[in-house]
Amino acid sequence: MPVEFDKRAGSGDASRHERVPVLIFDSPEELSYRVARHIATLVESRRAAGKNVVLGLPTGSTPIGVYQHLVEMHRKEGLDLSNVITFNLDEYFPMEPDSLQSYHRFMRENFFDHVNIPEANIHIPDGALPRENVEQFCLEYEHKIHKAGGIDVVMLGIGRSGHIGFNEPGSDRSTRTRLIVLDEITRKDAASDFFGEEFVPRQAITMGVETILEAREVILMATGEHKAGVIRRAVEEPESRVITASFLQSHPNVSFYVDRAAASGLTREATPWVVRNVHWNEESSKRAVVWLSEQVDRAILRLERQDFHRHHLHELSNRYDDDVDQLSRTVFEDLRGRIVYPEQLFKGERTILFSPHPDDDVISMGGMLDQVVRNGNEMTVAYMTNGSVAVFESDVRRYLRFVELSAETFGFSEEQKAVLRDNKQKFFEYMAAKKPGQVDEAEVQHLKASIRYGEAIAGIEVMGLSDENARFLDLPFYRTGRVKKAPVGEADYEIILDLLREKQPHHVFVAGDLSDPHGTHRMCYQAIKEALKRYNAENGVEPGSIDPKVACTRSGAPKGKGWKQPLVWLYRGAWQEWEIHRADVFLPMSKRDLDRKIEAIFKHESQKDRAMFPGAYDSREFWERARDRNIETATALNKLGLPEFYAAEAFVTVYDM
Repeated sequence: MPVEFDKRAGSGDASRHERVPVLIFDSPEELSYRVARHIATLVESRRAAGKNVVLGLPTGSTPIGVYQHLVEMHRKEGLDLSNVITFNLDEYFPMEPDSLQSYHRFMRENFFDHVNIPEANIHIPDGALPRENVEQFCLEYEHKIHKAGGIDVVMLGIGRSGHIGFNEPGSDRSTRTRLIVLDEITRKDAASDFFGEEFVPRQAITMGVETILEAREVILMATGEHKAGVIRRAVEEPESRVITASFLQSHPNVSFYVDRAAASGLTREATPWVVRNVHWNEESSKRAVVWLSEQVDRAILRLERQDFHRHHLHELSNRYDDDVDQLSRTVFEDLRGRIVYPEQLFKGERTILFSPHPDDDVISMGGMLDQVVRNGNEMTVAYMTNGSVAVFESDVRRYLRFVELSAETFGFSEEQKAVLRDNKQKFFEYMAAKKPGQVDEAEVQHLKASIRYGEAIAGIEVMGLSDENARFLDLPFYRTGRVKKAPVGEADYEIILDLLREKQPHHVFVAGDLSDPHGTHRMCYQAIKEALKRYNAENGVEPGSIDPKVACTRSGAPKGKGWKQPLVWLYRGAWQEWEIHRADVFLPMSKRDLDRKIEAIFKHESQKDRAMFPGAYDSREFWERARDRNIETATALNKLGLPEFYAAEAFVTVYDM
């Protein structure tokens, strides 16, 4: 069940810092289902009354789940959408409707082509208009909304800059549908869809803020930790043109639907003791003490009673009869016990490392990979996708030249050399004529995948592994040739399941780095979760009876028939890092360890210096992010009074994902 906003003034509820109602869901799936069910109920009630429903619709990754649920309800439950009139929020300008990045195409592929909304009832801003006709079109768009009776429910996403629709920072609340210049952050966020920021249109047609505010109901949706900061600002800070989503605070019927990750920056989630009474347990106590130590910039064992009292932690200290020294020691020893030195790690066991992209393994857990190999464990690195969309044409040309120049060394005949030259020229001409965002031909996709695979093997060779330790799963969901992927399905589950059956691992490393803005990490996580569930069911195992914190250091786990449920290690690093209070294991790293990790990352040359999709909110190269985050984790531990290390990687260990 979602955690809801309490509107009662002075109630002392945890949401009293929040200026809009916020519903928090445990998963994006639950969130999207609740929104879809809400829309379906409204459609059905209006149909029963002989009335239409007017919807304002967004695009982007967040609402796709809602559209999928509505399509499913239409197919399986007979949900009739023929009384629905739709107005989309925005469209890039200029933009042909059949372009890969067009919102016309997005809406048809994800929703309109699968339901029975009449064509005449569908309205989307026209990005293919001559510029001189745009102003008149915008006036007519507003008129059509008014003629339809106004918008009943408008669904919104929220951009990292706080925009709703394409109402960028600086937009006034009185704005109507218009042509707008896109913010730099918005264009960076869209760069991956266009295969480069330089190809992103500089303008868009968008429904205005006032148009949105006139809707009878507003639902804003947000998922993922990368949205946490802007959600907090939109919800807890005063209205501002800097965050246009904050204008929703004055709407009489608005709700923010967010998953727990997107809500993590809200006061009631980040520091609940500031706004309400907390159910204190081991986890919440540790979280509060770590936070307090960071707030007062003093080691845990140097905290004083007055520190607790001055920072809303009276109740916590009272649980220990104000003996905060005992509390501090308890938390300190708990954290110290989570530091696992390399020689304490498991030995002689079977291990699978699932890497969503061909470089996530060394970027996110290169230190752990190195030590697991050194400890004599059987390691299989399973690369789940080929990463081909992230390779520049210049890299393909470079490798093709290398093959041509090496033809004689490889013993190619003159005939073979001629064939090679002809193929090279064909590829060169194809890439020169390729349009921005155009999907590569299968042969080019294969060349790009081979480049990534070769780099992956070079990376793990630094850790003492070889191509025999690498598995390239090439999951079907990824093989679209586009940034947008197909849904994860049975074929993906079976490929992973086959590997689990073959290796019967004692340990499985999985990317828990779910803020990947392109969604691949989240989709891979979903596929592994389902495959592990089936794998364990096949073998009749119950959740492991051994504490995950103990299992990570034990050796000689039962093999063959007596094996236990695999221990799952969740790693992060490419897009975020585990918070100190959440991590179960800290692996210390020396400067030499970190240098080896960076050397392995450097082997991914196609992603070096300028990655195709670096993410919009972090301009550092991936090796810099890995270095800085590992050093920052060690520094944070040291400030808490724990042993000082050069760097450290953090992990969460679980049996059930």
